Amino acid sequence: MTLDVARVQADFPILKRQVHGKRLVYLDSASSSQKPVAVLDAMDRLYRESYANVHRGVYSIAEEATAAYEGARARLARFLGAAAPSEVVFTRNVTEAINLVAYAWGRSNLQTGDVVVLTQLEHHANVVPWHILAAERGIELRWVPLDEQYRLDTSGLDRLLDGAKLFAYSAASNVLGTMNDVRALADAAHAAGALALVDAAQYAPHRHVDVAAWDADFVGVTGHKMLGPTGIGALWSRPELLEAMPPFLGGGEMIRDVRQDGFTPNEVPWKFEAGTMPIAEAVGLGAAIDYLEAVGLEAIEAHEHALAAYALDALGEVPGITLYGPPPGRRAGIVMFNVDGVHPHDVAQILDLDGIAIRAGHHCCQPLMRKLGVPATNRASFYLYTLPEEIDRLVAGVHRARELMR
Repeated sequence: MTLDVARVQADFPILKRQVHGKRLVYLDSASSSQKPVAVLDAMDRLYRESYANVHRGVYSIAEEATAAYEGARARLARFLGAAAPSEVVFTRNVTEAINLVAYAWGRSNLQTGDVVVLTQLEHHANVVPWHILAAERGIELRWVPLDEQYRLDTSGLDRLLDGAKLFAYSAASNVLGTMNDVRALADAAHAAGALALVDAAQYAPHRHVDVAAWDADFVGVTGHKMLGPTGIGALWSRPELLEAMPPFLGGGEMIRDVRQDGFTPNEVPWKFEAGTMPIAEAVGLGAAIDYLEAVGLEAIEAHEHALAAYALDALGEVPGITLYGPPPGRRAGIVMFNVDGVHPHDVAQILDLDGIAIRAGHHCCQPLMRKLGVPATNRASFYLYTLPEEIDRLVAGVHRARELMR
């Protein structure tokens, strides 16, 4: 199936916007995606017609809101290939999902000297929670390095995993676009007696996720990168792990009974969903999943693969440019680059004057930046609404930035 990008763009109101007198070119979807009308309408409809707190009221609109909230969970479970909706815990984002594992599972299972293995590709969301636990519990962190092709160097993986309790890694890099073999890494973790945690924030918006085929133990996703609103994400995990883990946050809804001498937690998944949850945001995420499935993830993947190849070729013609990351066939729709002698922030600001939005900075991946020997880079990231001619505008803008800053 071929993606009709012009038709897709019509579903995103913000893409009609003018910035500095020029039509917006949004090339920062790896940071956060734009939202289609279907998502905006779903949230607006809930607020206008059926908003109430969930799981509490017995009146009609409360039951409607609960059905919409749990219906979104069922949609996400199906999208992830989960066996049941109860395996999906709603969180604010993938950052909270990973922190949930670090606090609830980690503090119950990791002691001084225990090992957690990470990779040099990781976002800070999959680094800092483990640093906190290392400072608190004295656990050891080990790192899978990158090779010269910007892929994980797994030649020493067996040694790194020896004695490990957890292997936490990304399915796709938010900086280099590197796609990892999720199942092979999970198999390696299990062979060593470790659990596997997958940060799928950059994978789920673009390719099919199948938690059963991946055979991981924890998988985190975030809604705002996959056309959904901010403030909603999820953790998938095996039922036996969720049952054994203590609650992450305490308060209303996550309890079955509260007494002066203690409390009894609610059933999974609600024992991890304390307080009033982001109800409308969950409904918006459900609408985003419907939209992605209607467009077709295979078409989105093929479109982004073609865009990445086109962008790498076109940007490669810019004098003094350095491109980072693997070949197009092994990367997501992300292109990271630097222009010799021009600070990334200057490039991004000059592009903004042409209505082009890219990311400049360390991309919440400072260990990776140190590995690459740079403090910051530029990143252009593509999605289902990106047109080839927008890449042409990007390349022309980079040429202009280079000329202005020479």
